[in-house]
Amino acid sequence: MQFTIAKTPYSSPAARLLCEEVQAEYVVRYGSGDMTEMSDADFEPPNGEFLVVFDESGEPVGCGGWRAHGDGDAEMKRVYVRAAARRQGLAKRIVAAVEESAAAAGRKRVILETGPRQPEAVAMYGLLGYTPVDTFGYYSAEDGSIHLGKELGTDLP
Repeated sequence: MQFTIAKTPYSSPAARLLCEEVQAEYVVRYGSGDMTEMSDADFEPPNGEFLVVFDESGEPVGCGGWRAHGDGDAEMKRVYVRAAARRQGLAKRIVAAVEESAAAAGRKRVILETGPRQPEAVAMYGLLGYTPVDTFGYYSAEDGSIHLGKELGTDLP
């Protein structure tokens, strides 16, 4: 199956649908959704961008984005792939596209928050070169919150 990653407004129906699904998954895993404040403007260039993966039929199957954080960081948010589209490398493709977009906007590092009840995400980020960083954001004092980052450099596609 062919997949296309497209820059898509965070306010779009496709992005909203996928973000609602990832929030529902957080509720199952953690008992509540992500409480981090975000707005549509957070993902508007040049200070951010949101990406949606579409399958051959135009159905949205995954997403991810970044928003400016501090002077040089990009905070990655909402990396998600629908269950039926998993195990095809889409999450890695989304992360790579987010990294490429952030680097093109002049960001020097990507940072993210995840949690212990997302072991597949933690493992993937580790394989992709993400390492622990100082805590930040809404969950900075939350026991078990995992904060990772990766310098953006010449390893981008």
